[in-house]
Amino acid sequence: MAARLCYDRGVAGAKTIPTGADVAHFLAGVEPARRRDDAVTLDALFRKVTGYAPQIWGPSIVGYGRYDYRYDSGRTGSFLATGFAPRKAHMVVYILPGYKDFSHILADLGPHKIGKSCLYLGPLDKIDCDVLARLIRAGLDDLATHWPVHPA
Repeated sequence: MAARLCYDRGVAGAKTIPTGADVAHFLAGVEPARRRDDAVTLDALFRKVTGYAPQIWGPSIVGYGRYDYRYDSGRTGSFLATGFAPRKAHMVVYILPGYKDFSHILADLGPHKIGKSCLYLGPLDKIDCDVLARLIRAGLDDLATHWPVHPA
């Protein structure tokens, strides 16, 4: 019952694993400066909400915690429990397994777009970060009803 990310996990799966890259170094390299400031703000928010230390997953996702899944097909694996990626067009927040039950929270968030497990945000100064914190917590709590969630 694990949600697929916004891209095909079958193709990207091998790249989306913890890399051991330094999170502070990654965040310091985010451009432009406004996106970097937002990424640092999100890192502090995710750390506070999750209680987990971040890891870089793949080339550009800052992940907090992980979950282990097993599909009915027998395929197993691990993936980040929640996190974000500072992309050029948007800040992408990953809430797994998805947003289907969170419309009541999203209504108060501020401007955003959603995919199945991806939340696309513009500048954080237009987002209610308290609402985003509630969404992150709700996503983790929901994920834990489907799969075991670990610090990482």
